[in-house]
Amino acid sequence: MKVAIFGSCVSRDSVEFMPEAEVVTYVARHSVTSLESPHGAEGIDLSELTSAFQERMVTNDLHGSGLERIVHTASDLDVVLLDLVDERRGFWEFPDGTTMTNSIEVESCGAARDARRAGARLIEFGDEEHFDRWKSGFIQLVDGLKGAGLWEKTILLDIEWAGAVDGAQHPQSDSLAKLGRSWRRLQRGSREANRRLTRGEGIAEALSSLRNVRPTEAEEYADRAVAANADFVRYRRFAQSMVKSTVTRASSQVRINRDHKWGPQPFHYRDEDYRSIVQSVRDLVERRGTSSTHDE
Repeated sequence: MKVAIFGSCVSRDSVEFMPEAEVVTYVARHSVTSLESPHGAEGIDLSELTSAFQERMVTNDLHGSGLERIVHTASDLDVVLLDLVDERRGFWEFPDGTTMTNSIEVESCGAARDARRAGARLIEFGDEEHFDRWKSGFIQLVDGLKGAGLWEKTILLDIEWAGAVDGAQHPQSDSLAKLGRSWRRLQRGSREANRRLTRGEGIAEALSSLRNVRPTEAEEYADRAVAANADFVRYRRFAQSMVKSTVTRASSQVRINRDHKWGPQPFHYRDEDYRSIVQSVRDLVERRGTSSTHDE
């Protein structure tokens, strides 16, 4: 099975569980907004990037060539996988209206800093302006896939961020669960306040422990997932309305893999989650041409 990816780790890591798959084209670190208004690589210093892959992905984004690269291999492809994870960091808009995806690589090599100095502004994910620009870019992506005869072969991997690590329960969002989390944070703050008083620190320092209670790792993951999943809702719904087929997993159905090779993140899942996603992709490919278009 020959595969093209327009997305990042959600699709990439899933395909690693498809031994029959060959990734023909991989477009990463590339917001769909760059398809319409790419900044170009002139004047962008990428010399601090540490790998050829990083430089290639950022350069492709700067040229807005992601769709072109997939269309170029259209005759060889069996499946095109899309995911939206690279949209999460927003994009830079330069004074001339051109754009650059705000990838981690762009930030780490100093290109984001240079963009700001050049008068660019960061359009943040979830903002109304970002959503409008993203919609326009996503329409261009889908239209391009249709024109290349790839729409029937396109599958959106709509996988929510996991709010708990493997082995833990999915965090509940009801009032009682929220009250319980608040109570546990208060207890942690009280213990730290007592320790400070025991060490001879003042009342003011001790009270600051009650006001500034750091979340636990589990709480941090849960909070990040809740916020991201809420921001992604309208993007996901629009993308679902545009593509032929979708594989969907709710946050409660997936977990964070603490031993993931790229590190624990709410979008780095367990092996069994990837196997489940891959089986759904296989099922859609096998059912291609039938009336069923969405796997829930």
